[in-house]
Amino acid sequence: MIAVYPGSFDPITLGHVDIIERISPCFHEVHVLVAQASEKNYMFKPEERVEFFKQALPNINNLKFHMSSGLTVDFAKKIGAQCIVRGLRVVSDFEYEMVMANMNKKLAPDIETFIVFANPQYNFVSSRLVKEVAAH
Repeated sequence: MIAVYPGSFDPITLGHVDIIERISPCFHEVHVLVAQASEKNYMFKPEERVEFFKQALPNINNLKFHMSSGLTVDFAKKIGAQCIVRGLRVVSDFEYEMVMANMNKKLAPDIETFIVFANPQYNFVSSRLVKEVAAH
């Protein structure tokens, strides 16, 4: 089974790393998709974010890294993925993720969304918070 784990990952956090470490044994391949949306202001270039992942996860052999500015579901179809993995930290994440999963299901009925709950020790960690602390 092939999975896609998408996100902006600007920057990656221990929560992202934890989810990848936990899901990688469950799939033949995990494609980490680093998003680049034109309407967002990023601290790091997509190439840098990919490099951060490679440095953080050198011993996981079934990972592949990609950059994309398109729809995740289109990328998933292109590589033959059966699922999209999304992390859920807090209740406020749920509504956004449910809307996204429903839209993806409409666009690609054969691709499932798997929600992985964050390890409780990382519930409070977000890329936005990490950027804010780093800026000060």
